[in-house]
Amino acid sequence: MRNYEILFILRPDLTEEEVEASREKVKSIISDNGGEVTKLDPMGKRRLAYEIQDYREGIYTVIYFTGDDKTVKELDRVVRITEDIIRYLIVKND
Repeated sequence: MRNYEILFILRPDLTEEEVEASREKVKSIISDNGGEVTKLDPMGKRRLAYEIQDYREGIYTVIYFTGDDKTVKELDRVVRITEDIIRYLIVKND
């Protein structure tokens, strides 16, 4: 098992319940595929460096987790098609 982190930016027009539901969805994908969430860091709403899909702000969240290649591939697949997430990045921590 390796250590990873995912940073994702949610649309700024989501309600608090929708934001929490999106975070729980990502956490459940990790745990359902053999991973374990070690830390969740909600960074809140921040201004974007440039416009993404006509949004100037986004709701940032960082999740640290352990998992294998299968976990990361499934997470990448699901996050890519989730419309509430406007940008994401998954990196391996050594």
